[in-house]
Amino acid sequence: MAIKPALTLKIGQHLTMTPQLQQAIRLLQLSTVELEQEIQEALESNLMLEEATDEASGEETSLDAPDQSIDTPSDAEPADTAPTDTTDAVEPLTGPDTAAADTTPPDPEIDGDLIPDTSEEIASDNLAEDLPVDSVWEDVWDESPLPPSYTATDDDDTDYIDTRNSEAVSIGSHLMEQVNLLNLTETDLAIALSIIDGLDAEGMLTITIEDILSGLPPELEVEEDEVHAVLNLVQHLDPIGIAARDLRECLLIQLLDMPSETPWRAQAINIVENYLDQLGNHDYALLQRKTRMKEPQLKEAINLILQVNPRPGGAIAPSNTEYVEPDVIVRKDNSRWTVELNPKSAPRIRVNSTYAGMIRRGDTSSDNTQLRDHLQEAKWFIKSLQQRNDTLLKVATKIVDFQRGFFEYGEHAMKPLVLHDIAEAVDLHESTISRVTTQKYMHTPAGVFELKYFFSSHVSTHTGGEVSSTAIRAHIKRLVAEENPRKPLSDSKIAALLADEDIKVARRTIAKYRESLNIPPSNERKQLV
Repeated sequence: MAIKPALTLKIGQHLTMTPQLQQAIRLLQLSTVELEQEIQEALESNLMLEEATDEASGEETSLDAPDQSIDTPSDAEPADTAPTDTTDAVEPLTGPDTAAADTTPPDPEIDGDLIPDTSEEIASDNLAEDLPVDSVWEDVWDESPLPPSYTATDDDDTDYIDTRNSEAVSIGSHLMEQVNLLNLTETDLAIALSIIDGLDAEGMLTITIEDILSGLPPELEVEEDEVHAVLNLVQHLDPIGIAARDLRECLLIQLLDMPSETPWRAQAINIVENYLDQLGNHDYALLQRKTRMKEPQLKEAINLILQVNPRPGGAIAPSNTEYVEPDVIVRKDNSRWTVELNPKSAPRIRVNSTYAGMIRRGDTSSDNTQLRDHLQEAKWFIKSLQQRNDTLLKVATKIVDFQRGFFEYGEHAMKPLVLHDIAEAVDLHESTISRVTTQKYMHTPAGVFELKYFFSSHVSTHTGGEVSSTAIRAHIKRLVAEENPRKPLSDSKIAALLADEDIKVARRTIAKYRESLNIPPSNERKQLV
């Protein structure tokens, strides 16, 4: 059989990731803070985009305004929402249905302020009616400078001062400020620097005296006694107990620094110095025998020990605080839960009509081509923002609909929920639901929660029902909070108590959930009442 080139026709389907789709997916997975930065970069790079302004006053529209729509240069006003019958006191919350999105008017009491799809208002078909695209440059040129996309306000300097990055105070810098005031000799200063360099994030000394001696210059001829003296000096700087070599030394430094007339000081020092392991194991019976103290006396001594700080450097160590901004807001209005977008998550942007009016049909010059490209990119960007906000609102609305019990009664009423449930309800793919619920936060009367918080696995009950793992954690917290401190509940006992409430959970599952809640085991929860 001869092999020769030939032309054949095949019919097939494939998915192409267009630039518009890639942009929509990227915007969908951005958090609110990242989205604000992305919009600001788009405003700076695309001359066709500008922040919407109040046409009546000419002032920039506040981001906190209740209107969440994305404006375009069209003068058409969105249609009023159809009146809603509110005779039912508690009506199930329903999100916008995808199939009927074009025919069913949104209910603002349920969905919040839906963002109307106004991207078509700047389509090429409508562009000729609204803007003089065939006008020449002289017709639109003005000697005055064009309005910038961003107008500085009086608060800009204050915001910059509040938000700029400043060097955080570290343990080393905090101690060096005090060491520099001690007027130490060159040798003692070198020893102090070596000690400070050997501290960890909690202020504990991680190197030995021998390590300090070996790291100092030989010409200083430092002896071990000098290192101990400087170490003792550093340990009594602020905070007291810093640079301790272990927990016992840290607690003893703080207890010895207390006035001698402090009640139970001597007994507390004795316990820390000789019986710290028994104290850590909550073996109070053995402590009473060893110290020859009655239970009320032992309790007073332990309370004094609890007043000192086992990690004195923890208060100074810089912490990386992460600030979140809610994307959606949930509130209860007339016995009904309403969901709306945070106005800051949907800033008002539009196409600059002045620059759009400079586009001339049939002109193939580089300037005109660049204007057309910027206009097309602006329409894509506005449409992608529109799709992101609509998807986020639909998903959040369905989550509130599924988890109505949580909003009414708390964590104990949380239902099992997986991505597939929401994806099926809003007719979207699970990967889209995963993107829209990652790093997106919901502000509720009970606090701010990530959307993924409302998704949890299930555990079967004796009667064939299902209980959310979040609800089980809430039950564990409740049982631990109500337990007798003298006889804490073991994991097996907690499993038995949950079984009495028709929740079948294995002991190992209880241990896993307890550890995720940072609840210590029963032997470490034992206390003297």
